[in-house]
Amino acid sequence: MTTSPDFANKRIVIAMTGGVACYKVAELVRRLQDHGATVDVVMTEAATHFITAITMQALSGRHVFVDAWDSRPANNMAHINLSRGADAILVAPASADFMSKLAHGAADDLASTLCIARACPLLVAPAMNREMWLNPATQRNVAQLREDGIKVLGPAAGSQACGETGDGRMLEPEQLLAELSAFFQPKILAGKRVLVTAGPTSEPIDPVRVLTNLSSGKMGYAIARAAAEAGADVCLVSGPTALPAPHGVQRIDVQSARDMLQAVQSQLSGTDIFIAVAAVADWRVSAQNTEKMKKTKNGPPALALVENPDILATVARRTQGRPGVVVGFAAETEKIIEHGQAKLARKGCDLIVANDVSPGTGVMGGLENSVHFITASAVDSLPRQDKKSVARAIVARCGSMLKEKSS
Repeated sequence: MTTSPDFANKRIVIAMTGGVACYKVAELVRRLQDHGATVDVVMTEAATHFITAITMQALSGRHVFVDAWDSRPANNMAHINLSRGADAILVAPASADFMSKLAHGAADDLASTLCIARACPLLVAPAMNREMWLNPATQRNVAQLREDGIKVLGPAAGSQACGETGDGRMLEPEQLLAELSAFFQPKILAGKRVLVTAGPTSEPIDPVRVLTNLSSGKMGYAIARAAAEAGADVCLVSGPTALPAPHGVQRIDVQSARDMLQAVQSQLSGTDIFIAVAAVADWRVSAQNTEKMKKTKNGPPALALVENPDILATVARRTQGRPGVVVGFAAETEKIIEHGQAKLARKGCDLIVANDVSPGTGVMGGLENSVHFITASAVDSLPRQDKKSVARAIVARCGSMLKEKSS
């Protein structure tokens, strides 16, 4: 078991209603347990037509509750006991019928009574046919749930069990796990806009060859996710990577450094924090060949290179519309602090996150990182840890700096 600090000592109550997406919840329960959470499962009678209570009991390792009159609790009050001490209740899948019950305060079975009598936050993951989701009555109910402070997760768009395609699919277990993880994070950037660049750039030489680097984009994507977890509206401008966009993050795909600069400039308006994580190629060929270059007896061709635009400096030195906090990265192989301090002064940004990317560190493309926060007045070094933890630390530092500037 790989326990995650996001779920260690957390108790989650999952209320399952009728829908074929119940099979996804079985996977979610297992994943939550893998991360150290305790999971209690409540099922409506309709849910038991899609998956059995025995299956959910085997997966959760705990009694599953279906009947409002279940006599196993000493006080016969499962609807009260289950939410006491719970960190959250997640209704998944949440049918149109059950969301209507929640919106109108109905309490005619254990799951709905539990939600009405809860003493913890409530989240719902809708799952239904696209026409049911788009029905005005459903949309009114969803609006009411949000107004009542209930967190609505999804739904996603895609193929549905009925054979149709559109909005209404329940989020996948991995997405729900990420949403729950995000829910428990402090919302230090609520109402703020964050712009992040990530990944490498790809500078064409001819139609089949490029100049690029080994950046995987993992650090930038982790920062985008952490900023979204912190409540920010996040735009991620990404060079070529094999990574999926973090759920809830707007992603703009680009190829070259010039493409990235153009995308960044188009998104700067209203941005509070700009974090330039991308490993932007320093040079590009002065003239891209329109046809594939062939080998010749004269040996390899001489490539004339020109400098690419400096995206970080361009943003940091803006006189109008500059984000409140501008952050750059310094990926170095030697003299990490010295080079980071020089880059801070040269670029004009507020914070440099410097790290050692020497081959022996395993940082490039790896799952861990060790960084140093460099400002004009101090250097703070973080211990080596997973990139998600590093990303959250960076977002927290940005939040603190933005708050200091505002005050």
